[in-house]
Amino acid sequence: MSNDLFAADPAHRPYVPLAERLRPRTLSDVVGQSHLLGPDKPLRVAFESGRPHSMIFWGPPGVGKTTLARLMADGFDAQFIAISAVLGGVKDIREAVTVAQVAQGQGRRTILFVDEVHRFNKAQQDAFLPYVESGLFTFIGATTENPSFEVNSALLSRARVYVLQSLSPEELQQLVDRAVDALNDGLEEGEAIRVEPDAREQLAAWADGDARRLISAVEVVAESAQSAGRDSVDAAWLEISLSQNLRRFDKGGDAFYDQISALHKSVRGSNPDAALYWFCRMIDGGADPKYLSRRLVRMAVEDIGLADPRATDLAVNGADIYERLGSPEGELALAQAVVYMACAAKSNAVYNAYNQARQFAAEHGSASVPIHLRNAPTKLMKQLGHGKAYRYAHDEPHGYAAGEQYFPDGLKPSFYRPTDRGLEAKIQQKLAFLRELDALERAKNR
Repeated sequence: MSNDLFAADPAHRPYVPLAERLRPRTLSDVVGQSHLLGPDKPLRVAFESGRPHSMIFWGPPGVGKTTLARLMADGFDAQFIAISAVLGGVKDIREAVTVAQVAQGQGRRTILFVDEVHRFNKAQQDAFLPYVESGLFTFIGATTENPSFEVNSALLSRARVYVLQSLSPEELQQLVDRAVDALNDGLEEGEAIRVEPDAREQLAAWADGDARRLISAVEVVAESAQSAGRDSVDAAWLEISLSQNLRRFDKGGDAFYDQISALHKSVRGSNPDAALYWFCRMIDGGADPKYLSRRLVRMAVEDIGLADPRATDLAVNGADIYERLGSPEGELALAQAVVYMACAAKSNAVYNAYNQARQFAAEHGSASVPIHLRNAPTKLMKQLGHGKAYRYAHDEPHGYAAGEQYFPDGLKPSFYRPTDRGLEAKIQQKLAFLRELDALERAKNR
């Protein structure tokens, strides 16, 4: 037995959260964001260039914004300073400037990371500008909100925006495997935990693209399985272990994604009572209202669309109100959106048109812009005929340039077919009238 009082005792190792143990140490450890981190992709190039630049990471929670900022600091051997815009203020910015100045005097770079940067007001955001311009530190902001609206244009113009995406189910399942390996590290063979395929799929679905949420869930179910003397976690055990800790949105045994499907279909089916029932059942079962608010916005644009555009506004407003008030007051705003959406006129015309247009654009992406629609900012472009013969719709009868061609030559698809319900009935009449004007114009030019 060792007499060294400072020798590591495996039984008394300090607890390190699983999320921290899984935090990537290199770019190759990062799960997801291949559109930014793959070979020759923007962030990969930035890492390999050796020249850091100010940037803003825009994406949902749990996709690696903080992790990438830390990796950037490690990659450039820079001092890392983190500020939370939720808790911090100008005082924290001044302290960060002082620390960065000391590091600069020692010949070392500084990366200043500001989490939830959209929570800073204009004056607080402006406070960064002189130091970003002088190169005292490289600024990295993280936000879940659209930086075009939430970040000052002056600061935005000095930073490159990278859009981070929610992790896919496959990426989340890969993360489950890593989490299980980390939990089993150092354990005897008989003590190791195994997560069955059905449980992996359900954990990934429950996490809804959020890696941090997934890791917390894996840690909870693994600990509960070990306490119960189990060596595996399956879908049935998830039902038991998550019911008290990360409740499955269903006290009767159905998976939460079945219930969100029931809510969506009740709204689509114009049944406000059933929609409200499923909404309340999910809230009662522990569903994250933020998750529900995102799904409500999706329902509004997918199944109501332009038949009643107010539905989208109400869904977005409900999400904003919940952010301001929290639970339980904010849930009433979401319930109001649910009832309104169920009662609203329905149309999936825009949803269908969007999908068709995306497919068509992918198939005909090389078609040239007609010369009369091209921009002509220079004299040469004007000489080449760019913008010539373009008809300004506001100067035409009915504010419409009848017969004008807006598609590339040889292409004339039709995507949007409005229904005869709600506002789309009027849109349908308007488009029919415009098509008549087109026909008259063609007949006149024959």
